[in-house]
Amino acid sequence: MWAKAKSLRLGVFLFLLLAGVSPRAQANVTVLLEEPYSYDGAFAGTGHTAVYLTRVCAANPITLRRCNPGEHGAVLSRYARIAGYDWIAIPLVPYFYAVEDPKDIPLYADPKLVAFLRDQYRRAHLEEIAPDAPGGETPKGDWYELVGSSYDRTNYGFEIESTPEQDDAFIAWFNSLPNHASYHFVSRNCADFVRMVLNFYYPKSESRGNLADLFVSTPKHAAKDLVRYSKHHSDLEFTHFVIPQVPGSVKRSRPARGVLESLFRAKKYVVVLAVFHPFIAGGVLTADLVGDRFNPARNTSVFSLTGEPQSPPTSLERRAYLKELQTEAAGEEHGVRDSGGITLRKFIENAEPEFDAEGQAVLQATEGHNTMELGVTRAGLQTDDAPMDLQEELMVSRLKQTLAKSRAPRISRNELREDWQLLEKIERANQARLSSKSEPGSNSVSQ
Repeated sequence: MWAKAKSLRLGVFLFLLLAGVSPRAQANVTVLLEEPYSYDGAFAGTGHTAVYLTRVCAANPITLRRCNPGEHGAVLSRYARIAGYDWIAIPLVPYFYAVEDPKDIPLYADPKLVAFLRDQYRRAHLEEIAPDAPGGETPKGDWYELVGSSYDRTNYGFEIESTPEQDDAFIAWFNSLPNHASYHFVSRNCADFVRMVLNFYYPKSESRGNLADLFVSTPKHAAKDLVRYSKHHSDLEFTHFVIPQVPGSVKRSRPARGVLESLFRAKKYVVVLAVFHPFIAGGVLTADLVGDRFNPARNTSVFSLTGEPQSPPTSLERRAYLKELQTEAAGEEHGVRDSGGITLRKFIENAEPEFDAEGQAVLQATEGHNTMELGVTRAGLQTDDAPMDLQEELMVSRLKQTLAKSRAPRISRNELREDWQLLEKIERANQARLSSKSEPGSNSVSQ
């Protein structure tokens, strides 16, 4: 009996392996609440929202199909000024990271690398939506919003289960609808789009904004409605997770807020209102104080492409890693650098992103007659040609960001462990290099 059971388990494992089935086998529909950044973060603060479907994929950006085994699904959203379309569907990994393969996701990103990855993906898959500018240059416009969301902002997912019948019906319905630009900030925005999709799957699960939103649909309200719906339908599996913003020098996003909440938080606006219309200012304050204190970052786990959401490090673990990181950094301040004294910050400022022979992103910088190359992916970071001190500094910079105190987890416990092991591997290689150079007969790097 034991041998038969073991044989059965092995057969199931081999079937899944050969079929390439993604570990995220459960089909779901997810509201993505995306934090504001740039102009929106400074003035409005409501952010963006989209729908992620695990069993629905993009045949092309404007046509849906059922996913094949191993695919991660697609993200759908409404946009204002992209090729005259109302909605566009993008595969999950490119939507978050502007790459097709998870192994190509960079560990650390700066604005030049982000622009490079987005443009490379556009040239490969989005030429019909965002064609080259004259001379083959990268076009201007809002097309960049389609890919690489996690470089600009932190995203939150609120996921509820769906059935194959629901997904098939949705695909047929959506493919039959006209897809012409119809964006309107008040009545047909990105949150209205999410409300339409969720109400197809679960009627009356989503409503328009309430008094605190001046009855305008907002991303935060869309997420809050699905949380409320899940509490009244406990028979439906529900999950809440965060997709952290990729560490790097790109400015960090801000918390997503409702309409009046944004107005009240922006004190320069509420002061003007108080001066010119005290009644309105008082109403804004009251709506904010009595409004729902929905916090998407509270008690959240960290999204994983390879399985269920993962636990973040505890506060105790985070502080322990930070203390160890600070101790190591203090001991390395007087170490010998093999990058000619160039710091990571200076290297990144001078470097340009390229693809190496394996198709992975690297940063290249010229110093005198020498060209230095630094990989930015987990597989490509540690190479014999890259200065080890820059490899080490990149990992330290990444760890400092992911371990910093924040409103939501910036890394899972498992990924943090992988990062730490990679840093230790780089440190051991660096120490071995320094030891070999200090041996008699070797050309020492220091005098």
